[in-house]
Amino acid sequence: MRFITALIAIAALGQAADAQTTECKSITDPALRLVCYDKANPPIATFPTPAAKPASRPIPAAKGDNTAYVDSIGGEDARVNAQLRNICRGC
Repeated sequence: MRFITALIAIAALGQAADAQTTECKSITDPALRLVCYDKANPPIATFPTPAAKPASRPIPAAKGDNTAYVDSIGGEDARVNAQLRNICRGC
């Protein structure tokens, strides 16, 4: 019995919602149509816009002589060779 009562109530509410949306469909002005839909189904929640991120700090210029050639591969080779020499062979 409760199930039938609940089913009838849901059907009655569904027809009312359908009637509101058909009225909104007939409006030709987009702004007024949107207002009609908002009245029929109000928004649930509004979220605040995220705050703007602060400007990042400028990257400081590298200190030292920028004209000199830096051999980064040679330094890396030296580190790898030092690690390889420390490998215990035959332990």
